[in-house]
Amino acid sequence: MQFSTTRSGRRIRHTFGAFFFALALALPVAASALPARADDTAPDPGASAASVGVATRPAGTDGRPDGRTRFAYAADPGQSVTDQVLVGNTGTQRQDFTVYATDAYNATSGEFSLLATAEAPQALGTWVRFENGQDRIQFSLEPQEVRLLGFTVAFPADATPGDHAGGIVASVTDEGQQVSLDRRVATALFARVSGDLQPRLTLASFDATYQGDWWNPFGGTLKVLYTVDNPGNVALAANVSMGAVTWFGIAAAETQGGAIPVLLPGNSATYEFDLVGVGPWGYLNPAAKLTPFVDAPDAAMQVAVAPVSRDTVVVAVPWMLLIVAAVAAAVVLLLRWRRRRDEARAREWIAYTEQQAAIAAEARVRAAAATAPADS
Repeated sequence: MQFSTTRSGRRIRHTFGAFFFALALALPVAASALPARADDTAPDPGASAASVGVATRPAGTDGRPDGRTRFAYAADPGQSVTDQVLVGNTGTQRQDFTVYATDAYNATSGEFSLLATAEAPQALGTWVRFENGQDRIQFSLEPQEVRLLGFTVAFPADATPGDHAGGIVASVTDEGQQVSLDRRVATALFARVSGDLQPRLTLASFDATYQGDWWNPFGGTLKVLYTVDNPGNVALAANVSMGAVTWFGIAAAETQGGAIPVLLPGNSATYEFDLVGVGPWGYLNPAAKLTPFVDAPDAAMQVAVAPVSRDTVVVAVPWMLLIVAAVAAAVVLLLRWRRRRDEARAREWIAYTEQQAAIAAEARVRAAAATAPADS
């Protein structure tokens, strides 16, 4: 395999480049093709119709993708590590690339995000230097051309213990007559500094509301809104177990599971969870249990983390049951009223018949007295 060498680095060209580039694109993109942020705008009607495409992948020194979906390192303060990234032009025209490192954060929804292009990094993004000795490098690639780009991550001597996150970003600006479209693709970058690790997640808030069909006394949904904070110094994901009980601790629904993505140190995010199949039992006690873990395949990166739980109380009015109870009560009252009315009518009839019988008897007595012979 022949690599052409230039002052700015090596390039993999033509047939071999296309082969390895296709291999790179075939790899999973779960963490390596993260959008840095919603910088892209609507396409410019005046822009070129040619296709613009950007791709990045971690690679080994041989220029081949090595199966990683992100860059992850562990080192002591003051140490440095070197690595390589493949940057490719998947478009149909020559493109000018800018490759740089930046910092990561969690959006309010929990999504892993990177600083906007115009925002200067303050943390991990400042630790990276490329082959030119700078924090960013620019070069051009022909269609389907791939470049193997080396870089160094220098851990500062005063770096704080724990996880630091960012990304290696490849950016191409598509200049239009009305709008310039900044197309960015990034590979996530995690750096753990040795020292006192404090892995911890907290449930900062936990609220729930009940939504159900008034006609269905056994079905409904608890819509849970909860906020998770990472006050520690380790990036953590978590499995979520959500359930609810009602009167006397009886389960109101089967326990249901979920997950939250990696939450970076010092960040917080708010999530929603629909706990389905919950009847409106009046009193509901939904609860969540988070089981945090380090989302990394390397066993050396794993740490023990205590689970965290929180619950709340929700009033779920059983309208259908109340309506049924109201109808039943109305029927009972109606029956009692009718029984009392019938009893009153029966008493009135008995009194009337007794009165009529008395009148008839009195009439017979008078008639008998009138026909009796007079005493001499």
